[in-house]
Amino acid sequence: MCEKNQRRGSASDAVYGLGLIGAAIYFISAATSFWMGVLGFLKAIVWPAFLVYEAFKYLLAG
Repeated sequence: MCEKNQRRGSASDAVYGLGLIGAAIYFISAATSFWMGVLGFLKAIVWPAFLVYEAFKYLLAG
């Protein structure tokens, strides 16, 4: 028999999804041109990387 490998959504998926939407709205609304809007959307996809980078920069500075 073949077992089904099901993955259920978790709370972290919801947080990432809401963060993606919020970051996309923020970055796109701050864009001054179409291509800056595209760049803003790409930034919204990788927003956790920016968050972790800034957190480590802050924590390791002091």
